[in-house]
Amino acid sequence: MKTKVGIIGATGYTGVELLRILLHHPEVEVTAVTSQKYAGLPIDQVFPSLMKHLPLECEELAIGPISKKADFIFTAVPHKTAMEMVPSFYRQGKKVVDLSADFRFKDAGVYERWYQKHTSADLLPESVYGLPELHRERIRHAKIVGNPGCYPTGALIGFIPLMKQGLISLENIVIDSKSGVSGAGRDVVLESLFCEVNEGVKAYKIFAHRHTPEIDQELSQMVQREVRVTFVPHLIPMDRGILSTLYVRLLKKMKTDELLHIFKEAYQKEPFIRVYPKGKLPSTKDVRGSNFCDIGVMVSEPDDRAVIITAIDNLVKGASGEAVQNMNIMLGYPETLGLDGLPLSP
Repeated sequence: MKTKVGIIGATGYTGVELLRILLHHPEVEVTAVTSQKYAGLPIDQVFPSLMKHLPLECEELAIGPISKKADFIFTAVPHKTAMEMVPSFYRQGKKVVDLSADFRFKDAGVYERWYQKHTSADLLPESVYGLPELHRERIRHAKIVGNPGCYPTGALIGFIPLMKQGLISLENIVIDSKSGVSGAGRDVVLESLFCEVNEGVKAYKIFAHRHTPEIDQELSQMVQREVRVTFVPHLIPMDRGILSTLYVRLLKKMKTDELLHIFKEAYQKEPFIRVYPKGKLPSTKDVRGSNFCDIGVMVSEPDDRAVIITAIDNLVKGASGEAVQNMNIMLGYPETLGLDGLPLSP
């Protein structure tokens, strides 16, 4: 019997991306989609790309009726909104993957410094940070998973082998990330309008982006001491994709081949991590529409500098694809189920 799935907030970019993926998942049936704005409209009128594939009507959120229709819940709603509904689904015995920031942090105080008061802090110990490459076994037994942010996903995957083997200095780590405009969401925002972003690249929210403490949290947990990074996000005029460039100092001199070998060994069993050969670097075009994270590495061999570059599709591996990957782990399905499609090319 297929798992019945409900998507709360199905009419944003992450919502429609969840639908695109789940409609090709052999063990899942989407049985409920909610939308405050489009309640009463068929979902394929909101997204014509879904025509002939999903004859469901968007409905208002009602915990009881949705719980009767669905066994597994994705909450694809803004922060604050998620913490108001996840506890109710949790009490109904539903497993939840939350795509907002509300269940990513272990320390409610950190969340509250960057967002607002957390009204469900008692559930934070129950939630697991949903980066499979780092927390797979904990995700397997979780009832609530806080799906990582898009920027942290690309950055953290580039750091895991370095941190776990103690290869780099923890001081002066710099992350330079460039994201497509879909990362800003589907609401009409001045800064995301075509005329504002076309033909330009700009940095934003330096020392103020809410994904910074998320990166700091996970890196600090890996090495059991405080790590603080310099994270500079940029908006670039494309629909999808994040390219992250990580600048680090090695604690011992090594060649590019040696560092590449460490990455290949660390990720050889990971189904969605692809490490590039020496001399080749990833591009967002080569992961578009897929759940892959591509990695390239270069070492300045005369000294101790290294650069790691990762590329992801911010709506797939950076959001909805990773959410489905987490669902597969939580439900005991093969991790790649519904996610093994190749990137779009060109």
